[in-house]
This record gives sequence, C-alpha cells and structure tokens, in this order.
Amino acid sequence: MFVMQMGVLLAIVAGSGGWGTGVPTFESAHSTAAPADALPVLVPAPWLWADPADSLYSAAREALNRRDYRGAATLFAQIPARYPKSGYAADALYWQAFSLYRMGSDRDLREALTALHQQRERFPKAATHGDAAALERRIQGELARRGDSEAAAEVATAAWDAGTVPPTPPTPPTPPTPPTPPTPPTPPTPGTSTWTSSSSSSCATDDDDMKVAALNAVQQMDEARARPILRRVLARRDPASACLRRKAVFLVAQQDAPGTEEILLESVRNDPDLEVRRQGVFWLSQVGTERAVTALDSILRFSKDTEIQDRAVFALSQHNSPRAQQALRTYAERGGIPESIREKAIFWIGQQQTPENAAFLRSLYSRLPNLELKKKVLFSLSQMGGEENGRWLLKVAGDTSQGVEMRKKALFWAGQAGVSIMELTRLYNNVSDREMREQLIFVYSQREEPASLDKLIEIAKKDPSPELRKRALFWIGQSDDPRAVQAIQDIIDQP
Repeated sequence: MFVMQMGVLLAIVAGSGGWGTGVPTFESAHSTAAPADALPVLVPAPWLWADPADSLYSAAREALNRRDYRGAATLFAQIPARYPKSGYAADALYWQAFSLYRMGSDRDLREALTALHQQRERFPKAATHGDAAALERRIQGELARRGDSEAAAEVATAAWDAGTVPPTPPTPPTPPTPPTPPTPPTPPTPGTSTWTSSSSSSCATDDDDMKVAALNAVQQMDEARARPILRRVLARRDPASACLRRKAVFLVAQQDAPGTEEILLESVRNDPDLEVRRQGVFWLSQVGTERAVTALDSILRFSKDTEIQDRAVFALSQHNSPRAQQALRTYAERGGIPESIREKAIFWIGQQQTPENAAFLRSLYSRLPNLELKKKVLFSLSQMGGEENGRWLLKVAGDTSQGVEMRKKALFWAGQAGVSIMELTRLYNNVSDREMREQLIFVYSQREEPASLDKLIEIAKKDPSPELRKRALFWIGQSDDPRAVQAIQDIIDQP
C-alpha cells in the first residue's frame, strides 16, 4: 500500500514542482492563524464572555502567547473535553494541535494529528477548518521526512482527494524476461523385469519378460563376458526386439570399458527405434571421455533428426572439456539449423564461463540474423559477468544502428552484469534518446549502491523533463534509504 501511495505522491511533486494551488500550505492559512514560525501567535481574543469555557480559553491563549506550548496544549485540550458544547471547543482542538506541533517530538506530532482528526469529525464547519488541513499536511510531511510510512501514505491520499494527482503514477518498465533454461532430457529408467514403451513394441509377453530378466542377469557378469551379448542384442533390427535394445543401451553405458562410445554412437546412427537413439545420446552425456565428445560432435554434424540434435547439444553441455565447448560453438554459428536448438546451444555456452565462450558470443552477435537469438546472446553474456562483457553490452546499448528495444535490453543486462555504477551514471548525460534515459532510470533503480539513489535524486530535482522527473521519483519512493524520504520532503517544500 505504501509503495503505491508513494508512487502517486511522487507523480504529483514531479509534475508541479510542489503541491500546487489545490492544497494550502501552513504559511498560507487564513487570517485566524499565523505562519508557523511567526510569534506571538495570533490566537483570537476571547469573544464569548458568557461561555463556560471563556476563562479556560483565555488561560490557554496566554500560555501559547508566552510560548508555554505544553501548558497551552493541555489547557486547549480541556475545553472540548469539559465543555463539548462551548463556542470555543471547535477552534480549541486546532490550537491544541498547533501547540503540540511546536513542541515537535514524534509523540507530540501524532497527538496533534489525533486532535485535528477529532476536529474534522466533530466540528466540520469550524472556523479553523482550512488552517487545520494545512497544519495536518505539514505535520504529516514532517513525520514522513522522519521515516513514517503511514504519514507519507496519508500525504499521498490527501493529494489524490484534492484532485492534484494524474490518473496513474508512471508505469514502471518491464525488465527483459530471462530465457527459460532448456529442460534437460529425462534420464531413461529401465525397469528390473518388465520394461515397456508406448513408442514401439512392448515387452509384455512371458517370453519377453524372460528375455529382459536374462539381460538383467548380464549386469552381474564381468564386462568381458557381457559385452558380446549386448552387442548381439543391439545388432538386431526387428521391431519385436526394440525393448531389449533399449535395455542393452543402458547396460552398455554402465560399463567402464573401451569402445563404449562407439557402441552407443552406432545405436544413435543406425537403430530404427527412436527411443533407442534418444537414449544412446543421453548416455553419451554420462560417459566423460573425449571419445564421447567426438561421438556427440559427429551426431551434431551428420544427424538430420532434430530431436537427436537437441539431445546432443545438451549432452555436450554436460562435458567441461574444451573440445565439447568448441563443438557447441561450431554448432551455434551454423546456418540452416532449427532456431530453437540454436538458442539452447547459445544458452549452454553461456553457462560455461570461459574467456573463449565470452569472446565467441560477442563475435557471434553481429552475425546473427534473428533478433531472438541476439537477445539470448545478450542474456548469456550478462550471466557470465565480467568487466569486458559489461562494457561490450554498454557498447551495444550506445549503438544507434541497433533497434531501440535491443539497445534497452543491452542496457538492462549491462546493469545486471555488474557494470560499475559510476559508468552507468556518467552515461545518462551522454544519451539524448528519451527512451534510453527512461531505461537508465530503471537500471539505477535496480542497483543498491548509494550512488544509484544519488543519481535518481539528481534527476528528480534537476532534469528538464517532467516525465523523467516523475519516473525518477517513482523509483525513489521504492527505496528504504532515509535519504529518499528527505529528497521527497525537499521537493514538497520547494517554494
């Protein structure tokens, strides 16, 4: 609630440079009240000699004129409490609040607000009604300056009621949506006896159950004896043996013996069953050898099956070797491949934070024909971080040959990549494009350094554009820094 009301308040002050004429200031109170700093206070002389509270009012007035604010507040409070029908009761609540305001502690200010609320509820036609509204704004402004969020919200609400608020506060920009990480393929989970699949023939007969059980028994053998049996199963091509071949692929992948990669690659390339091919690719990702990387690279180069290519990209991303990363980079810059898989290759390259990968992505950007792929590069570089990547992102943001939306995204991700706040704040005066300045204001709002708030305050006070001042003020209102409240109060108090 506080955030939204503060946003409204900020829109007001930015648009008008102050409260405007819709809300009177304390100094402009009508003739029955003096300016807050003027002494002696011009409390009207007693005028109801037959009123039962006349002598009490006189004593309270004298106490206020000699600056005995505590005594005056106490005496004025007694009038509506003891003589609620007195002709002095309505204005006494205002002068009680004024006396408490002059004492100035947080407790006194809150008690003063209570007195003003009572006057508004009990005596809506009081002669000091207008002065009371101005005094209430002054007290709430002071409490807001001291960090009282409730008081700040009341100021915003009062401004709304006065009709000085635009229909909506500035709409905060929507940050770019990070790409959704590719979903890794689900590891195959062959059962221990019956293993079925809806993609091909099932192993549901008693004979097939026995064959699967026999393959399970192979797991208990040493590799030298098991390998020929598994090769023979994988060499079959009849549809009825598909479930057995899937099981055999799994068992081969569990063996730590030379030639595992070639057997799996053979299944990926030549087995007629799609599920066997998919599982062959998956298990290659679990074989942590350079020969497995070579096999996966070969799949990417020669396979025409997009599903297999997709799984091969993921499998290579699981290998940390330079050869695996080079294979991914080679694939990412190929033309004529599915865009969705190319996006995944770019994403996985960004997850391996090496200088080679960063340099590749920076060079790849200008060669990409597709804006969505370019966005993925911007995001991946922001995830890598580093000074060089951050400055490259700023360079894209400043390149007027790029579309404004792409420049805004580059600017946002530069802020997320850790570009120094000093570089970002210096950039504001070097861009003339209003949309880019709006994006910079948003970038400052996402940083936690004191210098980012300093820049927002500077914009809110000095920028020639009212709309940009409003945006800066909106984000200042989201800050928990005490300087934010002070900045808002300074703007409200501007003459």
